[in-house]
Amino acid sequence: MRIGVNVPNFGPGANPDNLARWAKTSEGLGFDLLMLSDHVAITPDVARQYPAPFYEPVTTLAWLAGVTSRIQLGTTILVAPYRHPLLVARMAANLQELSGGRLILGVGVGWAREEFEALGVPFERRGALTDEYLRTLRAAWENEADYRCGQIPIWIGGNSDAALRRAVRLGYPWHPLRFTMPWFREALERLKRLADESGRPVPELTPRVCLKLTEKPVDDPDRRAGEGTIEQILEDVEELRRAGAETVLLDPYQGDPAETLRPQTAWQALATVAAHRP
Repeated sequence: MRIGVNVPNFGPGANPDNLARWAKTSEGLGFDLLMLSDHVAITPDVARQYPAPFYEPVTTLAWLAGVTSRIQLGTTILVAPYRHPLLVARMAANLQELSGGRLILGVGVGWAREEFEALGVPFERRGALTDEYLRTLRAAWENEADYRCGQIPIWIGGNSDAALRRAVRLGYPWHPLRFTMPWFREALERLKRLADESGRPVPELTPRVCLKLTEKPVDDPDRRAGEGTIEQILEDVEELRRAGAETVLLDPYQGDPAETLRPQTAWQALATVAAHRP
């Protein structure tokens, strides 16, 4: 199983020095994957959770490719309707080549209605636009003489039934985000039913869980996967592995932008996981 890190590319602590330190720390601890989130216009609905400055993920990953050598790079998740698909096809192909084939493109439909309005993109059509976007990416990458990247791995991000159906229909890994284990177990059964009904294989699983290390066990029934003692966190990761997850992404951001000013707390939690990793 591969274990990755979701690096906060936003907030008051986001700057080139800290982003480079995040990347080098993640790679140095032996993690397999580094991923960044995506927003373009930091409208009020976005800023409440992910305030400026917000570093655009493809640009930032291209820079981080130059300060790392082994770790894979990806998006969790690139909001498909925000950019023309041929632009993303070009950026992703270039990053794939320049990084030595280390890119994974996590893609989703988005949720921030005010951001859609600011970008002039119809919020109600975001699902259909995402489907069209994915078809365009694949078609563009078939042109080896131009894009020269092959078919870059794509993950389908999101917790909705539409995201499950899209992953099944397209055969891409399903990338659910920050959930409780009871929710995941039920969603996995839905995913299997959808695959069975359509006569398609169950998609690969690449979940993103929170990382919140505590000294005492968390007994709350709403405890999120990845929250609790190191034993609880490892149990969650092991259950996800048994369920078929080939990659688990750890997300240490807990929702307070001030956290980005003191990343050492997150790095210590990551070091603890790395030290106990089988």
